[in-house]
Amino acid sequence: MADKKKKKMTPAQQKYQGLQQKHELKRPILKNCLRAFWVGGLICTIGQAVTYFYIYFFNFTEQTAGNPTVATMVFFSMLLTGFGVYDHLGQYAGAGSAVPVTGFGNAVISAAIEHRTEGFVLGVGGNMFKLAGSVILFGVFSAFVVALIKTILIQWGVL
Repeated sequence: MADKKKKKMTPAQQKYQGLQQKHELKRPILKNCLRAFWVGGLICTIGQAVTYFYIYFFNFTEQTAGNPTVATMVFFSMLLTGFGVYDHLGQYAGAGSAVPVTGFGNAVISAAIEHRTEGFVLGVGGNMFKLAGSVILFGVFSAFVVALIKTILIQWGVL
């Protein structure tokens, strides 16, 4: 199929394509994957340490420590984004910093920081959830649907 495209191109287009391929930077895929893996793992290790902190110092169980751990990790990522550290981490690690829940906090606070000059209501409030709003909406809606199904199943005596 690539040969068909080359046959339809003019000689100038073929020359340009060859020049483009010659100067195109090769992406270090393995290096990027390793960076994403170890930074994402480090973030998750910090999250596990926060979980153990809540279990040890506040007498949470493993099941109940999850919610405050997520809130703490999102708060940490928002602080680091506010100080400009998380952006450098994101450029270094790529998806390794975006996939954990800290990427959600970064997305929310980045939009708020970007639009702060427009004021608190129209700037920060109006644009804060542009990226993360759909995630919040889907999470709330799916939680409602699951709770509704569970309630119906309990009423029918299935659960």
